[in-house]
Amino acid sequence: MKSPLRTASPAAVSRLRIALLWTAMTAFHAAASSAAATPPAAATSPAADTSSPIGLWKTFDDRTGSARAIVRIYEQDGRLFGNIERSFTPGSERRVCAVCTDERKGQPIIGLLIIRNMKRTNDGYAGGDILDPESGSVYRCKFHLEQGGDKLVVRGFIGISLLGRTQTWERQSPS
Repeated sequence: MKSPLRTASPAAVSRLRIALLWTAMTAFHAAASSAAATPPAAATSPAADTSSPIGLWKTFDDRTGSARAIVRIYEQDGRLFGNIERSFTPGSERRVCAVCTDERKGQPIIGLLIIRNMKRTNDGYAGGDILDPESGSVYRCKFHLEQGGDKLVVRGFIGISLLGRTQTWERQSPS
């Protein structure tokens, strides 16, 4: 028995190939759209994904060691960002970043975007920056997870990583 493709004209074969390709692409895009619309189970469960820095983190004062704020790290367009969700400093709900020198100047401390554009690397995340809302200084930043994802080691630096400071943040469960 001869294959129908062998007896068809070249134009008919081309149309059939295009139709098959179009069907496959449509099915692929429908599956991808469905997957994108449905968040992964880990994102909807109350337990945090400890292999990712996405979530809530408690920060600490470098000098006193006391808790300073809760920062929410989230993903947007394949990069990580973080904003201050809560502050333990009295009166912070009325404070603004008066010392900031960029577009964040005058913005409220609660909700302030302090981590921007972090990208995944071989040993953590880097390539973005972090704002110190007390001084208004913006530093290059890198961070990585430790202790099974319960600690986030955050390093802000100028130029090279040797010129900077490191803080360790603690993961918080969603409330």
